[in-house]
Amino acid sequence: MARIHPRPSIPGGIGRTEHVSFKSADLSRQSEPTFGNWADVLSVRFAFLAVCVAASIYFRPFSLSREMSAIVGFLFSLAVVLFEIRLRRASLKRLLGAATGSILGILGAYLMSLVLAQTSMHEDTRSFLSLAILLVMAYVGLVVGANKGDMLNLQALGGLFGAERSSRRQVKVFDTSVIIDGRVADICEAHFLDGSLLIPQFVLRELQLVADSADALKRQRGRRGLEVLQRIQKMSHLQVEIAEDDFPSVHDVDMKLIELAKRYDAKIITNDFNLNKVATLQGIDVLNVNQLANALKPVVLPGEAMRVFILREGKEYNQGVAYLDDGTMVVVDGARRMINKTIDITVTSVHQTTAGKMIFGRFDERSEQHPRSAPSLAAEGNAARQTGTAEGQSSGERPLRPPNPDPYRE
Repeated sequence: MARIHPRPSIPGGIGRTEHVSFKSADLSRQSEPTFGNWADVLSVRFAFLAVCVAASIYFRPFSLSREMSAIVGFLFSLAVVLFEIRLRRASLKRLLGAATGSILGILGAYLMSLVLAQTSMHEDTRSFLSLAILLVMAYVGLVVGANKGDMLNLQALGGLFGAERSSRRQVKVFDTSVIIDGRVADICEAHFLDGSLLIPQFVLRELQLVADSADALKRQRGRRGLEVLQRIQKMSHLQVEIAEDDFPSVHDVDMKLIELAKRYDAKIITNDFNLNKVATLQGIDVLNVNQLANALKPVVLPGEAMRVFILREGKEYNQGVAYLDDGTMVVVDGARRMINKTIDITVTSVHQTTAGKMIFGRFDERSEQHPRSAPSLAAEGNAARQTGTAEGQSSGERPLRPPNPDPYRE
């Protein structure tokens, strides 16, 4: 059984080591109820081993010597302990499915042995066939029942098995891309993620390769990922754990993440579009950081006014391109001459694409021109008349009288 152990340090760069210590625990013990601590479990296993060895020496099966009987008892007890350790990792659904399948297989083998008993074949042959059918049916029922156990609906039984499901669903597996991205640390700090955060060892190896890359940009991204892990590890409401589980037959890291999520009945946290699709097709819950960011973007409706900074020229004629703080692209018609300026635009349409949201707007050049209003013109005329009156008085001239509205009246 692959267990989870703490990793005291992770290489974080060329020629030096970034020490990253993580809190670690046995995930299977957190997911499933156990009695006592590790010392109690170890003592019970040693007691079981001693009882099996003593019983084998006393009964001496197959007329073996004492030494061979002790070896047989030890191997039998060791196989049982290993099988018990493996069962601790299985979910309750798989255990119920395996038990149901094995019982049905044994029942089917018993019915077939009753049919064989009515035949005229030799007794030794009939006994061999009955035993073979029993073993085959029990094995097939055990394997098929365990594989189909995830189809069981334990919620139909009420709250009897609700605690097991809720506790296991708290486990979340980190992908390399989401660690390097860094936004997941802000999500954890805002308490949107809780429980056990599982970081596979093969993900840490991939992160180490990025941090040790000869490319300066990749090396910086890898070290940033290590810093993100350190930041998350210091959060008191989270428990960061390192999984030593590996799948040698699987070479792709994404497929290893999917297998690990299946083993621990966990959710995958990523921002990889392809991994999101593949994991969803295999029935694994995925928390995509990009989808969360798109969902939190402010809703913009056509006709609303926005203030944006035109960064560059667009592809079409007389277009300008701007970006919001969250990275949303804004394409503005008529803003080609306003590059490197902040302008007010009117939203015309909003389109949702696979890469995110795009906003289209229109810039009205007339809005930037400030025509003089009638009050301002009147004020300027009064000021001019006052200036002219003062100049006429100073030069001895009589100021002009305003025209008489009534020509018949002086």
